[in-house]
Amino acid sequence: MMAKVGETLPDIALETPEGGAVRPSDFAGRKLVLFFYPKDDTPGCTTENIDFSALADDFAKAGTALLGVSKDSPARHQKFAAKHALKAPLATDAAEGGLSDALGIWTEKVNYGRTYMGMVRTTLLVGADGRIARVWDKVKVKGHAAEVLAAAQAL
Repeated sequence: MMAKVGETLPDIALETPEGGAVRPSDFAGRKLVLFFYPKDDTPGCTTENIDFSALADDFAKAGTALLGVSKDSPARHQKFAAKHALKAPLATDAAEGGLSDALGIWTEKVNYGRTYMGMVRTTLLVGADGRIARVWDKVKVKGHAAEVLAAAQAL
């Protein structure tokens, strides 16, 4: 089941690249952009992370935290962030039954007749009250970070 506007974001822990944990409730009282992407260091995912990182200061001015999420390992996130000087924090959602599962973002996909489980590129804008204010699913990367920033500024 896909995340819906108005729902409370499930408070499921994600792993940070440093080995700690981060939960949506850690951002209580401020807006949060969660952008889920398939895989570190692939062309679209790299562009998306660089675009959000380039606007990180503008998101901060809008009182909005950023968090990029994939199933990649914490070590892979560290390498990816260092390689591209990313400012947007990353988190790992590797656990079965994790946040992406609860939100319906980790799902069955088909590519060239092959069926597999994968992350649907999805962005959530969460209000300071912990409720989902906006959902972008099947995201096209070009111009997306700027569109999310405008929505965060308007919220």
